Amino acid sequence: MTVSVINYLTTIRFGEGAVGALADDLHELGIKRALVVTDRGVRDAGLVEHTLAGLPATQVAEVFDETPSNPTEQAAAAALARYRECGADGLVAIGGGSPIDLAKAIALMATHDAPLETFAATLGGTPRITAAVAPVVAVPTTAGTGSEVGRAALVTLSDGRKLGFISAHLIPKRAVCDPELTYGLPPALTAATGIDAISHCVETYLSPRDNPPAEAIALDGLRRATEHIELAAADGRNLTARREMMMAALQGGLTFQKGLGAIHAISHPAGGLETPALHHGMLNAVLMPHVLRFNEPAAPEKYVALRRAVGLSGQDDLAAHFDRLNDALGLPRSLSAMGLPREAIPAIVDGALKDHSAATNPRPLTPADIENILTDAF
Repeated sequence: MTVSVINYLTTIRFGEGAVGALADDLHELGIKRALVVTDRGVRDAGLVEHTLAGLPATQVAEVFDETPSNPTEQAAAAALARYRECGADGLVAIGGGSPIDLAKAIALMATHDAPLETFAATLGGTPRITAAVAPVVAVPTTAGTGSEVGRAALVTLSDGRKLGFISAHLIPKRAVCDPELTYGLPPALTAATGIDAISHCVETYLSPRDNPPAEAIALDGLRRATEHIELAAADGRNLTARREMMMAALQGGLTFQKGLGAIHAISHPAGGLETPALHHGMLNAVLMPHVLRFNEPAAPEKYVALRRAVGLSGQDDLAAHFDRLNDALGLPRSLSAMGLPREAIPAIVDGALKDHSAATNPRPLTPADIENILTDAF
């Protein structure tokens, strides 16, 4: 199979062996010394060494592998200090959404002299983010977040708030999508990250913003993901399944321009809890059937298209379909099964109402609506 070069919001290199041209990507972007941002799991799996194999030693300034499971302001500050100390002029993010989002935060902080929270979308910070953002090359090792082509970074601040930083300037300058990097992803993570990609396609399609090209991409991504997610989880080295899941994740990210919805409005503050540490994709898997039931009255025609994309017909229950898919993938069916305590619900309701994704849910959200969704999902 060949490697494709795609220009849509950014430049995407997609296909087996795509990381082999990483040196060319850095050269084209003028990056002479890159700080590599990753986490220990990705590094221990040998994926950092594999990705950087074709780069001259002088082009890698340092490897920062201390990315937490949910990016934090503290981690960004620590990595920023390393970025400056080693004289880096750009970043290569290798991993899932956490290293990629952390790299975006570093790129912003390295070039914008103000406290990080002043750039948060819900605090009116988006216009303050300029084209001066340091260049980021994103190399995803999971097929889920779409962060490699997304304009947002989710970061938990020092005071515990999980905020979104959103700007076209935060979209990585290159997305290097090599399905071979996902071959070793365990079944549970394959399933959880895959459901994350599905939730992006579903929510962006349902967003009330008018963007027909993005909607077409969302439906195609949803079709690819639902057709291949079970095979990818069962047989991690199936080339077709891994390739289709990575494309579906990419497509979900390409549709972020439409905005997300209640699934993400709720999962963002839930995922920002210090304890228990909850996986974003698993949260989305649990929440999606409940949010789909809530939203259906607001977008019945779109639900017809969603049913068609996942292979259903007529008035089949879309939410029940995803309940069955979660069961087939061995994902948790409830928030309590994930370890979320009931006493966390009020804080999550408050965070969801303030989250940037709430504004593009197809049905307006009230505090009672969010509490009911959480209670049903518990």
